[in-house]
Amino acid sequence: MSGRILIVGFGPGSEKHITFRAKEAISESDCVLGYKTYVDLIKDLLTDQEIISTGMSEEVSRAQAAVKLAESGRKVAVISSGDAGVYGMAGLVYEVLVEKGWTAENGIEVEVVPGISAINSCAALLGAPIMHDACTISLSDHLTPWEIIARRLEAAGMADFVVALYNPKSGRRTRQIKEAQRILLKYRSPGTPVGLVKSGYRERQQIVMTTLGDMLNHEIGMLTTVIIGNSSTFFHGKKMITPRGYQRKYTLSAEEQPLKLHERLREENEPWALHGGEKEPNPVNKEKATSLEIALEALERLGGSEIQTAAGAERLAMPHQEKILELAVSPGVDKKKFTSKQMMLLGEIAGDTGELEYTPHHQIILRIPAESPEDIQERLESEGFLLSPIGNVVTVKACDFCDGDKKDSIPYALEIQRKLGGLQVPKELYIGFNGCGMACYGAVNEDIGIIYRQGKFDLFMGAKTVGRTAHAGQPVAEGIEPKQLVPLVESIVQEYIEKGHPNERFFKYFKRVKQIKGFVYKDMMPKIELEPAPCGD
Repeated sequence: MSGRILIVGFGPGSEKHITFRAKEAISESDCVLGYKTYVDLIKDLLTDQEIISTGMSEEVSRAQAAVKLAESGRKVAVISSGDAGVYGMAGLVYEVLVEKGWTAENGIEVEVVPGISAINSCAALLGAPIMHDACTISLSDHLTPWEIIARRLEAAGMADFVVALYNPKSGRRTRQIKEAQRILLKYRSPGTPVGLVKSGYRERQQIVMTTLGDMLNHEIGMLTTVIIGNSSTFFHGKKMITPRGYQRKYTLSAEEQPLKLHERLREENEPWALHGGEKEPNPVNKEKATSLEIALEALERLGGSEIQTAAGAERLAMPHQEKILELAVSPGVDKKKFTSKQMMLLGEIAGDTGELEYTPHHQIILRIPAESPEDIQERLESEGFLLSPIGNVVTVKACDFCDGDKKDSIPYALEIQRKLGGLQVPKELYIGFNGCGMACYGAVNEDIGIIYRQGKFDLFMGAKTVGRTAHAGQPVAEGIEPKQLVPLVESIVQEYIEKGHPNERFFKYFKRVKQIKGFVYKDMMPKIELEPAPCGD
């Protein structure tokens, strides 16, 4: 295949700290994918590349889009701040490729372009805090169970590692940094030096020197990297320094060292080493252990997993992962009333461990542990429920047609549901359907709005359903013949599927392409400059 994926780490954000190869990779690509903030940080390096920028927590769709574009022959740059292989996009892109059966020998070419990770860039701003053994731990438990993160903090604290905390705190996650402090205080004094670096090498850079006991009294957020020293780390003026251990063997203030060059590696002069200062060190274990055996034993102690032997090959038995069934249920497209039997069945299926969530779209989201989801789906369907997937799918929303009194357009709503309901799209898409010209159900406020009026249909497109600049859809057609409606809506959605960017809402797609199936976009909103209002991760 001629397509190629370049996974680029561009460092902390300052152009001076972007490597030559990273700049070269971005320049030679014809498409750049990245989180909006990251795209803004490299905007001076962009020329005529197609830009696909998405929001936070949309990494999977970004990786899938990169693979899809590369498979079509494009050269794609997937950008990450810091190093792409440290909490970046490199691993995820490879995972998506592996799921598709990719191999390095026969698949599209992939290159990972390294960058400066936050632990390195922030350490340079603080002084030399990671001169000795250090580790990175992300406090985000969105993808990693907190129990595992806590065990890693315990292990790092017990082993006296210098610790760099990534993703320490956000608008929603506020307890994790407090727990991290509590755990590390079990092994370190409250006076242990700590460096807080926010937006290192960017315009709003902030550096704070504090201590483990006092660090929560300072601002810590998603843009902060927290570096916590070990038992020997110290402050000198405005610098944070971790000794490597030279003071054990050298006199740093003397020009002539007490140990001569040929004496420095003698066992008797290293009583702290594994051999304990003995000329013939005692082996730790009489039986030789392979690196695989050592690694498996470490994993077993950390996670409590079992090691099994099969056909002579050792493997780690992963803990059982509970399956969760997640779907939306409703009485039907043209119905809004649940029966008592339906509600009782939902309660029975949810039980004590399940979850029922009512949505603004006249659906109930059901989340339950389920080893046999097919059996549950069959029970729900037998009671008359309409089942739908959730996420980035098409959801058809219709009025109740005045309890069926205005029933002429119901077959068209049901046909749209049958053909498009639950279909995977770049971003969740709502098709609103009103059964009369009153439009009291608000179909004009959905991504695609359909109103039945005088035996024909009116079509609205591109409503902005959320945000401070929300607005109704643009009227694009009146008097559509009934037999033309379903094929027309189907073709609109199909174009959006084929040409929409990952996580690009329908109104943004309409605005970008300017025309869908002959319907021309018109910007009816006044130009308003608003400050961004992020809601956290």
